[in-house]
Amino acid sequence: MNKIAVLLLPFLLAACGTQAPKPVVDAGSPPASAVPPAPTSEKKPGVILKRGGGFYQDDGPLDHIPVDLASVPDAQPRHEPPHRFANRPYTVLGRDYVPMAPGSPYRREGIASWYGRKFHGQKTSSGEPYDMFGMTAAHPTLPIPSYVRVTRINSGPDTGKTVTVRVNDRGPFLHDRVIDLSYTAAWKLGLVDNGSGRVVVESVAPGATPLPEHAPTQIAENKPREEPPTVLRDVEEKGGHYLQLGAFGSRDNAESLRIKLARELGDLGERLAVRSSGTLHRLQLGPWTDITEARRVAEQLKSAFDLPSVLVK
Repeated sequence: MNKIAVLLLPFLLAACGTQAPKPVVDAGSPPASAVPPAPTSEKKPGVILKRGGGFYQDDGPLDHIPVDLASVPDAQPRHEPPHRFANRPYTVLGRDYVPMAPGSPYRREGIASWYGRKFHGQKTSSGEPYDMFGMTAAHPTLPIPSYVRVTRINSGPDTGKTVTVRVNDRGPFLHDRVIDLSYTAAWKLGLVDNGSGRVVVESVAPGATPLPEHAPTQIAENKPREEPPTVLRDVEEKGGHYLQLGAFGSRDNAESLRIKLARELGDLGERLAVRSSGTLHRLQLGPWTDITEARRVAEQLKSAFDLPSVLVK
């Protein structure tokens, strides 16, 4: 049992759980069946939950690969219209994110991670099913869709390995990682076994070349509020008290974050739910009947995962 589950076991036993809603598939979005089920294995690899970035729980390397990863081609940049909903400003874990305008240049160095079979076939922020064997990625603020070139650095024999991926999802939001890659993209860069590694991410436009090596770096997406709130207000409702982790104008984005945080929080992730009111879709954790218990959970989330939350209506 992971660290946060051990800390919160008394509260989980004392409180009633909630069932997170299943993502709603938009009309016109590719059906989940368009992506074949992720392969299963008789033996689950032993994976340790890493605070600093990496893979989580049963999302580790596969025992059996059903495709030839080396033959999977890079994403080919092409002109695509911006997604109608996935490029709206949003708030996650006390931070505001404003997606970049289409065509904006981007170059940044940092830690890349990857996500795999646990999310295979799940809906991404673009509404497309996630394909762990495709060449895609998640990013907090790059336009959806857009294309980036990811180059491995400071990694011995893997230094200089490069892939081009299509951004169609939001994340990562923890550990100051700069991009979340598909399984295949991570494999090509030599990231799978370690779970993460240092890379350079640079935008690639159709028919264009990456930015020069010393081009300015875009870092606005990780800038926190000057005084990120830990509690907005204490509100008790019929179901009890909830900890809010994000608010979105798009339900797809809220559902995408719910799925990603579920892997971070282990057993506690089963209590994540998206609650909608009009055009506002809030990702919340709970409920707790005792506000004191809710506050203790909030403190433990902050201590164990550096995960801010707010008590909201």
